[in-house]
Amino acid sequence: MTTNLLSPEELFRERSLQSYLERLEADYKDFLKRVNTDEGRLNEEESLRALRRKIATLTPLIDDLITLRLKEEDLKATEALLKDDDAEIRELAEKERVLGQEEVQGLKKKILSHLVPTEEADEGDLVLEVTAGVGGQEAMLFAAEIFHMYQNFASFQGWRFETLASTCSRLAGVWHARACIADRCEHIFGSPETRRSSETKGKPLTLKSILSSLPQINFTINAKDLRIETKRASGAGGQHVNTTDSAVRIVHLPTGVVSECQQERSQLKNKEKAMTVLRAKLYSMKLEEQMSKRYSARKLQIGSRGRSEKIRTYNFPQDRVTDHRISKTVYDIKSFMLGKEQLNDVIQSLQDFSEQESLLDILKENEL
Repeated sequence: MTTNLLSPEELFRERSLQSYLERLEADYKDFLKRVNTDEGRLNEEESLRALRRKIATLTPLIDDLITLRLKEEDLKATEALLKDDDAEIRELAEKERVLGQEEVQGLKKKILSHLVPTEEADEGDLVLEVTAGVGGQEAMLFAAEIFHMYQNFASFQGWRFETLASTCSRLAGVWHARACIADRCEHIFGSPETRRSSETKGKPLTLKSILSSLPQINFTINAKDLRIETKRASGAGGQHVNTTDSAVRIVHLPTGVVSECQQERSQLKNKEKAMTVLRAKLYSMKLEEQMSKRYSARKLQIGSRGRSEKIRTYNFPQDRVTDHRISKTVYDIKSFMLGKEQLNDVIQSLQDFSEQESLLDILKENEL
């Protein structure tokens, strides 16, 4: 079962969408008029540059709306030919009708994508964190599987995947791991929490892993707001661990946010990686604050460490994976864990659902 999404055709039948498009078209015409006639009288708050920026933003939408109307007119003319007395003409008209419908649907989907605002975090690099939850050693092994799955997914998408930190168990499990994903162009994770269901001596065993994604966006952090500490690295690493103060801990004093790194032998590299994570955490806090003000309720909830919350379940005995945010279930866990087509399909479904929710929120705000 999957969460029902409205098709582009269904959305275009919504009066709220038509009203919103009409308003954007009216704004576009008004901006063009003011640029052409009021150039010398524009005040500081509404400069010529600001108007041109608004026009540039709306132009792709308006162009596609114009094209859509032309295609719809062509489609009507083609459908009229389906009643022609000539069988050959009817056959050609049917082929043209199918192609025309596909073009119209494609344009409608493209127009809807123009209406969904692009967040700054959608196009930046990403810091991915995986933490083992309840379940001891088996939970750490599961966390390692999840981390490697997304590492494979990054490779599948052609993105760069760099491990920033990892705390491993004795049996190849992971208590905590962090990586930077670069060269991407769209939001992909949305902070999901995952669960794994397996069986031990005939009884169900539920393990848990916390997966979070933090946008890596460049913004100013004042040096005076940071306390940077160095210490000797701990854990595996040989003689170097005991003799070199290479581990770095950075505290952002105004917020209390802490970032640590001991992955590299070089103190400088550890500092750079710790700053990368700190910047991502601070931006994520800023983004969450903005989003909470913008939306009164979030449809795609971010999981916490509470055992009662479920975002995605990996049920190994039944060989299925269920994403509870969109009620989507896929089978063949082994293929899913490869981090390729099946995972990509689920993430794309999440993306489609998220975009439609954002669009519906915008339309609702427009009606107020």
